[in-house]
This record gives sequence, structure tokens and C-alpha cells, in this order.
Amino acid sequence: MEKKNGIKINILISLFLIVIPIITSVVCLGFGRLNIPLYDIIDFFRGKEIVKMHSLTLANVRIPRIISAVLVGASLPLAGLIFQSFFSNPLATPDTLGVASGSSFGAALAILLGFNVFGIEATAFVFGLLTIIITGITGIKRDESKQTIILAGIIVGSLFQSLTSLVKFVADTDTVLPSITFFLMGSFQSIGKETLLVSAPIIIICIFIIFLLRWRINLLTVDDEVVKTMGINITLLRMVVIVAATIITAISIAMAGQVGWVGLIVPHFCRMLVGENHTRLVPFTISIGICFMVIIDTIARSMFAAEIPISVLTSLIGAPFFIYMIRSRSGAKL
Repeated sequence: MEKKNGIKINILISLFLIVIPIITSVVCLGFGRLNIPLYDIIDFFRGKEIVKMHSLTLANVRIPRIISAVLVGASLPLAGLIFQSFFSNPLATPDTLGVASGSSFGAALAILLGFNVFGIEATAFVFGLLTIIITGITGIKRDESKQTIILAGIIVGSLFQSLTSLVKFVADTDTVLPSITFFLMGSFQSIGKETLLVSAPIIIICIFIIFLLRWRINLLTVDDEVVKTMGINITLLRMVVIVAATIITAISIAMAGQVGWVGLIVPHFCRMLVGENHTRLVPFTISIGICFMVIIDTIARSMFAAEIPISVLTSLIGAPFFIYMIRSRSGAKL
């Protein structure tokens, strides 16, 4: 009887984690500078004719943007969770290995050279992968310790941050520099259908791989000798999840620019809800990350006439939450 109840509870939790992001995304489709009634959104998906302006806005602007927010919202928190587990470091983020800094430099360089949107995202992705290769050569081959890898990531990240500053210094202050600055502050404004056709399948595949391996991710914090007795290739497991986490980080930053705090606060919030078991932690992180990012993007494009950069909002929410979490864990009173 208890086993059947446990199965029912797991099914209900799974349905909840699937349904909540869908409801959040559909509701948020209606908000913006042009508010669209919920019944028009439902009719649009049912293939019925609605107001032309509403139809064009949904098809060409809102839906691609919501899909982008869903992908990034699933990717960055999941990557943060993987890095925190891999390095056994609660402060690890998707940029621990310098990926965000490399992708940001690639995007800034592409904007300086006058590339189109797709060229900017492709260049950002390539430099994000280049960063992880440099970090790997610097840290992994010389020393297997995780501390050395983290140090290598910090050094390589700082190098690419300096290169980004150099690009901003030589950029035209009237035209190019504002574009670089706005991109680096995070936005889904320029993402179109063409970008999603290329990026979405890769992100979905990488997330699916991590999801399938979620119960094994618990082993990342276990001693290697113990894992080997279980017949599991821990080196291969680490390589697969880190590569997958790196790819979704690089693509997310290539699409939306630097989106801070999401990869740090969402995994910690989910740990507060379900504990350290990655079997539950991974799906919760994906689901809550999606809801969080979709809501943040909706606020960013709806609150004022001019769009607010996403990283501004995530920092305003993330920093106070993290302070509260630290104080609550230490038993401090406000």
C-alpha cells in the first residue's frame, strides 16, 4: 500500500513539474507592451482566427522569446547544479570554468566586426568552447585536483574579461559600444526562429543526457574507489556531464548574453525544497529554472517602455535571496 502511494505521489510531482512551466509560459505570453487576452492565446494554439496584430505578435515575437527563456531557464540552473556537484563547491556557477567570459568576448568581438545576429551567436558559442579547452589544457592535464581546475577557470575567465574590455575600449561609442553593453547585460530581444532551429535541438539533447544520468550524478561527490567497485566509469561520467553542462552554458550565453545569478540561486533554492538527491533535484531545477526565467523575462519586457536587461533583474532578486539563505543557514536573526 505504501509503495502504491509512493508511486502516486511521484507521478503527481512529475505532472506538477511538467504542467507548471507550461502554465507559466502560456500566461506570460499575454503580457507585454501589447497585452493579449488568454482566450486569444488559447484560440491561437487551437488554430482559430484571432486579431491579426495578436497573431503576428505571438508568432513572430512572443513565442520565440518564451521558447528562448525556457531553454536558457532550464540550461543555466542545470549547468550550475552540475558544476556545484562536480566541484563540491556551493558557490560554483556556469562560469566557473570561464565559459561565460569566453562567450561574452566572442559576442563582443562579433558585434565589433559587424556580424549579423546568427554570426554573433555562433562566434560566442565557438569562443565559449575554446575557453573550456584552454581551461582543460591549463588545469586538468597538469593536476587532477578540482581546485586547480577552478583556479585555471578563474585565470582564463579573467583573461577573456580583459579582452572583452579591450573590445569595448576600441568600439565606436555612439553605435557599437551600446550594442555590446546591452548584449552583455542579457536579453532575449534579438533571438529569432532561425537561431532556435539551430540552438534548441543541441540544448534539448544535452539536457536529456543529464536528465538520464541524474541518479549517477550523486556519485560525483563520492570517493573514486567506492564508485569503481560499483562498476561505473566515473571519469567518463564526469566528462559527459561536464561537456553537456558546458555546451548548454555556451549556447545560452550566445543566445541571451550574460545572465547572472540564475545558475547559483535556483539550484540552492531547489536543494532547500528536495534535498541533495539529484534524482529529484535535477527535474526540480529544470522546472523551477524555466518558471523563474520566463517570469523574469516577462517583467523585463513589460514593466517599462524600454526593456530592462535581464541580468539587472536577476541580480536584484538573486543577491538578497542568497544573503537571506546564508543567514538562515547560519541561524542568524534579521
